[in-house]
Amino acid sequence: MTVERGTPVRLSGEYQGRPGAVLARLQELYPALIDLSLGRLEALLAKLGNPERHLPPVIHVAGTNGKGSTCANLRAIAEAGGLRVHVMSSPHLVSVTERFRLAGRLVDEDVLVAALEKVEQVNAGAPITVFEVLTAAGFLLFSQVPADLVVLEVGLGGRLDATNVVPKPAVCVITPVSLDHEAFLGSTVAAIAREKAGIIKEGVPVVSAAQAPEALDVIRRRAAELNAPLRVIGKDIVFAESADGLEYRDVDGVLSLPVPALKGQHQAGNAALAVAALRVSGLALPVSVYQGLSKTFWPARLQKLDGMLAQMLPAGWELYLDGGHNPDAGQVLGMVLDGWKDRPVHVIAGVKQTKDASGFLKPIVERAASVQAVAEPGQHLAMPVEEIIAASGGRAIAGPTVRDALERLVAGGGAPARVLICGSLYLAGVVLAEDGWVAR
Repeated sequence: MTVERGTPVRLSGEYQGRPGAVLARLQELYPALIDLSLGRLEALLAKLGNPERHLPPVIHVAGTNGKGSTCANLRAIAEAGGLRVHVMSSPHLVSVTERFRLAGRLVDEDVLVAALEKVEQVNAGAPITVFEVLTAAGFLLFSQVPADLVVLEVGLGGRLDATNVVPKPAVCVITPVSLDHEAFLGSTVAAIAREKAGIIKEGVPVVSAAQAPEALDVIRRRAAELNAPLRVIGKDIVFAESADGLEYRDVDGVLSLPVPALKGQHQAGNAALAVAALRVSGLALPVSVYQGLSKTFWPARLQKLDGMLAQMLPAGWELYLDGGHNPDAGQVLGMVLDGWKDRPVHVIAGVKQTKDASGFLKPIVERAASVQAVAEPGQHLAMPVEEIIAASGGRAIAGPTVRDALERLVAGGGAPARVLICGSLYLAGVVLAEDGWVAR
């Protein structure tokens, strides 16, 4: 598959600071036509000594929704067991350093710059994408710093994603599959599932979230072709929620898990998926480590804000941020709003140009007391406010910025309410920066 230079396959957003200077230079090396393949990265990694072959055990995570939350749960559980965990995730929200954790700590900016400059030097001006460069830098760093586990999040799809050069992970994880990035992955859930299932390797255990039947059929077939043992949430793995936490059961026994720290009904499934992956990973972990679920943190996933933007609101009001951006995420947020009926919910929505804004907004606007459409000046590929209003069926009004929207709500007065900012991870990055949030 090939796409023209400059389309959203870059997945890079805007880069800040010293790493940004290196990445800006590398941005000029984008091919005129970007073929979604692994050839460029494999050639680059060979020149670097194939660091992807010298990593701690890897848990490779693909899917449409819930990848970041599942990875955050994996890290929290493993670290509760005293393991040193490398993490590679995307996209970042405020700083590119968020993409890499080395043995539990965010990468130092100087360390990341040195790795990027090494990759740039070895690449020697050959055509390359920024995501491929970042992936190479991550593998280089992970091969140099001792750790016990790598949590590796797919960037786009799976089969041809840059992260899929890892030859034999310990576990492959597939979170819920739905329609997203159709221009690159296919126009049906089955087609997209084929791309996600492309991370499955010969004989490597696979853990899948509950899936639509057409997606699960694809995943089952691929796992069978590669003799990869498969466990599926809702079939081989079951869990039940209670006020005290989760009761989890698989063929290896029963666990009593804490209430997941990440909020929303959908997060119980992400928590169970992480637990299942670690149970089949071969890592020797005591049962007590799963209490780590109560300490998971992942920004822009129903994150309650308490900084400068939140302080604009009257006493008793609450401000939340969520980066969900496709129709399935809209359905999930709709269910969240159903649980927030104790007070009005005002929605501030900003969407990326390439997304299905109508599909995302429909379940949300049906439940919201008001909806305001926004497009921040620094928001990468922001959909124009007028298009968001149209996609809302005319329910939304123009913000047109988050601060404007908050000021309008304050001026309107009324009883304490909740405000939910949502629709784009790029919007989330701008909001977190304005709120004063710093990754740690």
